[in-house]
Amino acid sequence: MHTCALPDLIDACPLPVHHFRNGNLNQLAYSLFLFIRDVAGGDLVGWIDRRLAEADYGPADERIARMANAIIGPLSGIHGVAGKVLSMVLSDLLVVGNARNRRWGQVGGSLIAIDTLVHNFLVRTGILKRANAVHPYGPQCYGPAGCAAVLSALSEAIDARQFNETFPRTFPRYVQRAVWAYCAEDGLEVCNGRMIDDNHRCKNRDCRLYYMCDRLPLRGTPARKA
Repeated sequence: MHTCALPDLIDACPLPVHHFRNGNLNQLAYSLFLFIRDVAGGDLVGWIDRRLAEADYGPADERIARMANAIIGPLSGIHGVAGKVLSMVLSDLLVVGNARNRRWGQVGGSLIAIDTLVHNFLVRTGILKRANAVHPYGPQCYGPAGCAAVLSALSEAIDARQFNETFPRTFPRYVQRAVWAYCAEDGLEVCNGRMIDDNHRCKNRDCRLYYMCDRLPLRGTPARKA
């Protein structure tokens, strides 16, 4: 559309010059650059270290969430970056950085990305209903009674060290990734809209969860097909 809030400067602006298929990518790239330059002082790693260290002080039961919000909050101001994308990207970055800073691994392991596959799994299995947390897919997935909160609570009962001794005992991101892999076409592709008629209860007796699953149909429930 070639529009700008400061039209007198647009001829000298480099942003429209890049021919991405989606113009939002231009804005995202420049927004990220300006964030690193102006907010992080040119040192994103150092900025993350400082933010986590400052947020580390306070009540112990809110420590991890407080540190996560300390970096996700400011980064949410980057153009075109939603909470789901931030959680996915930051989780990978922080978990890898665990070797240099233990806070990175603790926060990265707590970040959960909810897509329709994960949300609909929690609906079909009846987990959301049992937790009194039924809600439509969307921003509520990250609310106090949303998918992320439910998965975080479930992960407290799963010792991730049984799968890899180097994992932390409580590893919400690993649990969320396992759910996604169980459903995704690129994973085991067991629980999704391609394999299950959303108008009826699941009939897949080969599913490992069949006899403990509520097998709720998605039609008539606040969920989108995936």
